[in-house]
Amino acid sequence: MKKLFYAIAFFGVLTFSGCALNQMVKLAQDQNLTVTPNPLEVHADTVSFEVSANLPVKMLKKGKVYTLNTFYKYGDSESALEPMQFKAEDYPNADSQQPKTSKNYAMAYSPAMKTGSLEVQGVASDPKNGKSKESARMAVAPGVITTSKLVQPVYYAAYADHGYNNKEELIPTKVDFFFDQGRSTLKFSEQTSKRGKKLNAFIAAKNATKTVTITGTHSPEGAERINTKLAKDRAVAIENYYKRQMKKYDYKGLADSIQFIAKDIVRDWKPFKDSLALYNGIDSEAKSAYLDIVNGAGTFEEKEDQLHKLPTYKKVLKELYPKLRVAKTEILNVKEKKTDAEISVLAKQIADGTASADTLSEEELMYAATLTPSLKEKEAIYMAATKKSGSWVAHNNLGAVYIAMAMEGDAMANADKAQAQLEIAANKNASAEVHANLASVALMKGNAYKAYEHLMKASGGSSEMAQGVNGVKGAVEIMIANYPSAVKSTSGAANTAVNLFNKGLAQTLNKDYQNALTSFKEAASKDSNMGLAYYGAAIASARLGQENGVIENLTNAVKATPSLKGDALEDLEFQKYFSNDAFRNALK
Repeated sequence: MKKLFYAIAFFGVLTFSGCALNQMVKLAQDQNLTVTPNPLEVHADTVSFEVSANLPVKMLKKGKVYTLNTFYKYGDSESALEPMQFKAEDYPNADSQQPKTSKNYAMAYSPAMKTGSLEVQGVASDPKNGKSKESARMAVAPGVITTSKLVQPVYYAAYADHGYNNKEELIPTKVDFFFDQGRSTLKFSEQTSKRGKKLNAFIAAKNATKTVTITGTHSPEGAERINTKLAKDRAVAIENYYKRQMKKYDYKGLADSIQFIAKDIVRDWKPFKDSLALYNGIDSEAKSAYLDIVNGAGTFEEKEDQLHKLPTYKKVLKELYPKLRVAKTEILNVKEKKTDAEISVLAKQIADGTASADTLSEEELMYAATLTPSLKEKEAIYMAATKKSGSWVAHNNLGAVYIAMAMEGDAMANADKAQAQLEIAANKNASAEVHANLASVALMKGNAYKAYEHLMKASGGSSEMAQGVNGVKGAVEIMIANYPSAVKSTSGAANTAVNLFNKGLAQTLNKDYQNALTSFKEAASKDSNMGLAYYGAAIASARLGQENGVIENLTNAVKATPSLKGDALEDLEFQKYFSNDAFRNALK
């Protein structure tokens, strides 16, 4: 009898347990499940979301466990996520209060996951006897919004400066001629001095000369003060001598292009003070005495009279003043350079081995690469430059050519070539240009995070380079889900259709929908055949709840890019319009 009693009792426990589990599963139909965001969204390469669950009051039975199993099902695949558990002992007030919990999830994204469903299944269990009861699976979120994946990759070939100045350069030649006290006649001894011979040789060479500026001065002693024209006359004397020499060497029409500027410095203490500072004939105390007078009150004549009274005046008059009786001549002649045509021809000859590498300087050789639009010719010239000098600039610019080639096709092969050159350049000088190029290579190879590391070291350079780098940086920042920074970067990028589209996309992902519409419109105005610009505007319109904007922009998007029709019909950005006749008509 005792065995029978135990058997009946045990059967009663099992029956009660089974009833409790059934009741939990039945009550679970009223559980409140929230998924945020819903639909799911991919950012960077991850789908992150939160599941919150509120169980009905009295659902959780004593000694029982309720488990929410979460799955993401797509195609023939399914990913099981970590379960959420409600243990009765953790919720002692479950009879009067709703048990609540939430859990954050992150799934690595793959393109196949775009169309799918997030599902949950409740399981009521009794840990004591191992019995359990499952509810039916329930879909709680449809698929994944992939708007962030619309980002358009941007690449930039950053050429370092070749260092060649192709503009006209003027070279100064300076010659000073000295005069006797109170006179403006150029002495024969000055004409035959080293200075005179230097000027004579210059004139004889018939250098291409722009200007000859002659500045005459005088010393501040009494005898010269009388003739205020003395400084000017000294300048004119040198001008006349220069012109006589040009006539001697048969300049003819060459002389007409030379501008002569004769100037004078009269009653100006600056030349005196400059010479005094360099003069070692008196000590600093004596110099101060001169400066006190010169910088003090009074006319030029009054100051000059006071200088006469200084004990060192005669020494200064003899040793310093003669240096102030001068005509300073500065000749600006045009630096002789090869023409662009000559440089181009010679560079091609160097590249094909028919001319010596020494025919052009490194700067001229690399400048020649900028004179041809052909990437193959640029490649040959920069390759010759790497052999000539092996400089970081040559290797960087050859790498930039390979990036440009990759942008036109055969991306991987050229990306590898670019990387090889850029690594050599980086070992010589890890400049902003090198890092900018390495960023493009990393992006071509699918490594947005590595690209971002290089972009953070690519600051500096010209404004054109900054715009190019910002375009790449904006695209990369969208890829790694740094949307506020992407808005800033794309705002500073070159004003191209692709950069404007990425700007609108970054603004959309940053929830700035109205400005996004403006950016997408600007992108479309740059390229009316860019269907993605209209598609992006349709997404921004959908998020603003503007049905007319959705229909109009999708119509334009499909007209420009017919393949977008299929995308729009599956895009959960437009799920509220799927049953809308106008929406469907726009995608016919």
